[in-house]
Amino acid sequence: MYPNQPGPGAHVASASFMVAPGRAGKGVGRALGTHVLDRARADGYRGMQFNAVVETNTRAVGLWRSLGFGIVGTVPGAFQHPEQGDVGLHIMYQRL
Repeated sequence: MYPNQPGPGAHVASASFMVAPGRAGKGVGRALGTHVLDRARADGYRGMQFNAVVETNTRAVGLWRSLGFGIVGTVPGAFQHPEQGDVGLHIMYQRL
């Protein structure tokens, strides 16, 4: 976890992690997501933003939505998916 932007944007947290395919569906992502949200709140952040959630990753999008995030925008074709070609990247945000 870290500030999403330096300086005047440092009150918004971000984080980056992935769950190994063999661990998908076992609660690892939810545990990580809950942990970073709790930590961000404890550290005084006022929001949390994920800058690159692959739109075709329905598990990740569903997880973040279930934890209170909304999609604030999508960058079309910003991710080169190995099977699906160019797909969008969602920017997801939650006010803390």
